[in-house]
Amino acid sequence: MQMNEFSWSHLNLWHLGVVPIILLLGAGILYAVGARRAKNWPLAPSIFFYLGLAVTFIATQSVIGYFDMEYFSAHMVQHLLLIMAAAPLFACARPLDLISKTGPVWLKKFIDGRIMRVVLHPLFGFVAYLVFIPATHLTGLFDLMMKYSLVHHAEQIAFLVIGYLFFRVAFGLERGMKLHPGLRLVYVMAAVPVDTFTGLALIMSVKNPFPGYATMAPMGSTPASILDNVKLGGSIMWIGGDGLMLLACIPLVVMWVKWETIRTREIDSELDELGL
Repeated sequence: MQMNEFSWSHLNLWHLGVVPIILLLGAGILYAVGARRAKNWPLAPSIFFYLGLAVTFIATQSVIGYFDMEYFSAHMVQHLLLIMAAAPLFACARPLDLISKTGPVWLKKFIDGRIMRVVLHPLFGFVAYLVFIPATHLTGLFDLMMKYSLVHHAEQIAFLVIGYLFFRVAFGLERGMKLHPGLRLVYVMAAVPVDTFTGLALIMSVKNPFPGYATMAPMGSTPASILDNVKLGGSIMWIGGDGLMLLACIPLVVMWVKWETIRTREIDSELDELGL
């Protein structure tokens, strides 16, 4: 759908879809049922989960979702909200821990199975992030997404899943293999160049790299305005992506300091017992 240029009067536009809303409501209900069945399930993870649902709703159903096929910059804002805002919140919600407590037996077995051990490995989440970001912004996959709505929706889900796999390792709150707190900080910082590279590659474009985008741009758009919007999207990826990654480092530093403090006390206690 093509329309006129964006203006601030469009902020009240919504892109409400029956299937996405059903999926979001369904996820919220399932989590609530699981949290109620689990004994002494903390309140904080539940808050994080519903905040994640709220961010996902805003990213896909608000004015951002309304214009994500017309403006590359809106598309980029949506991606950052999904992978760097909603996904970390879902990681903090510890859904796998909740499933392990209250889920059906077959689902628990699947989570503990060989396939999920590979998927949940820190290296898998890191590599998936490093590959997915440039692949979805610098290759023909973007034009494929512009052409087929199913590919577009699959891409949105993939951003949530890959972001979750990456940040669950970074925060180390959930079951599974855990990295040293200092190494988790390195883990996140090592992924920052991916956003920088992708953003700069788009900023340095000399022509529109996505032919499909030109067919969906608002009426009256010129090749120059389309290219400018691509470069704006690249700036959002570079500055916004790096900024959100650095923001995620703040709680990691706090966790590291807390871990080192506790570890120091444990060592001092052991030395005291040995009379040293």
